[in-house]
Amino acid sequence: MQEFNLHTHSIFSDGKSTPEEVVVEAINQGMKVLGFSDHSPVPFENTFAIKNDNVQNYISTIKSLKEKYKDQTDIYCSMEMDFIPGIVKDFKKTKDELGLDYMIGSVHLVGNDINKLWFIDGSKVETYDEGLFNYYDGDIKKGVKAFFHQYNEMIETEEFDIVGHFDKIKMHNRDRYFTENEKWYRDLVMETLTLIKEKSLIVEVNTRGIYKKRSTDFYPATWLLPIMKEMNVPVVISSDSHKAEELTLCFKEAEEALKAAGYKETMCFKKGVFEAISL
Repeated sequence: MQEFNLHTHSIFSDGKSTPEEVVVEAINQGMKVLGFSDHSPVPFENTFAIKNDNVQNYISTIKSLKEKYKDQTDIYCSMEMDFIPGIVKDFKKTKDELGLDYMIGSVHLVGNDINKLWFIDGSKVETYDEGLFNYYDGDIKKGVKAFFHQYNEMIETEEFDIVGHFDKIKMHNRDRYFTENEKWYRDLVMETLTLIKEKSLIVEVNTRGIYKKRSTDFYPATWLLPIMKEMNVPVVISSDSHKAEELTLCFKEAEEALKAAGYKETMCFKKGVFEAISL
């Protein structure tokens, strides 16, 4: 089974475990590489991102753990960058200023007005529905199109390494407003996937929706994996863990899905570069 996870959260953002608790669990599970990727700061009140005045503490904490446990596992410091056009800081500038090892790019809030952001993530279906009706007049095609176009803008304008859960818009939909078989939806997905390929980005196969029972499938969906393989899009399995015990949940299932799609390797980060590791 894949012995690394590059998408993890701690108490510095919306995780429930301390960084050291995560490290200890990773070592107990025999993990060779561990990357911390707490949510990047955003310029408004929230309950999920690193606070601006705590960023340096985050960086120094991870660096300290890297040194402390260097003989047992390789630890890296990243951030899951929230892309909100016109509102968040440039990804590359953040990476350079903080000395981050790699970056994950994601969209959790759709829109470019701080007072009108559609939160498509989290545990509450009601939040998803309220945003859809308040900001998109209940027009699911309009809302989903805005979501994917925001991902496209991020891919085209920002510098980062891994694309986080790029079809997560489906999570709270639960086949209520649309199905993934509809042509308009698949066209939007393929438009984004084509841009991902053009920019040579890595796509994470995110297992969190399954083990949290918020989705019956991975992000991206299983039907997309053979298409991605045909396009030679590199992948990495992640659990998007928010607790130490979630570090490798559903990794085995993700590996099986990737192998069934024809994949023979995933990408790992080691000593400053991404390299292919056999499944």
